[in-house]
Amino acid sequence: MALVVVMGVTGSGKSTVGMALAERLRVPYADADDFHSLENVAKMRAGTPLDDTDRLPWLRAIGDWLRAHRQMGGVVTCSALKRVYRDTLRDRAPDVTFLHLDGDEETVRQRVASREGHFMPESLVRSQFDALEPLGDDERGVVVDLALPVDDIVARFLE
Repeated sequence: MALVVVMGVTGSGKSTVGMALAERLRVPYADADDFHSLENVAKMRAGTPLDDTDRLPWLRAIGDWLRAHRQMGGVVTCSALKRVYRDTLRDRAPDVTFLHLDGDEETVRQRVASREGHFMPESLVRSQFDALEPLGDDERGVVVDLALPVDDIVARFLE
């Protein structure tokens, strides 16, 4: 069964695509935002980027969710910006595949600015692009343009 991490910077459409992909695959879905500690959420709300120490327990929790869903499959969203973060997820679920939603900073800024009720401010978009390390050739995954319609993104991933 498919085990997928929909990855990308904030505002890339991870949640929307993740839900659509999980529905198409008929597997459980989880949003990485739900795995953040209250301290991490408060830090981001205040406009402070998370550091690796903040992210490690969060990544381990997401990895545990992936491991628990290895038999039935599942889709989880996670920024997974750096290779070391993806390695942490792979440590718990070696068979995971990444769907990287890639796009330009201006499109993402516009999306983040138009969101209501989310803890991640537009001011942190730049820091996400600065931290982003694209999938390596040796990493199992697909890169898709985030500007495409959701159904097209899902279809390209499933090709």
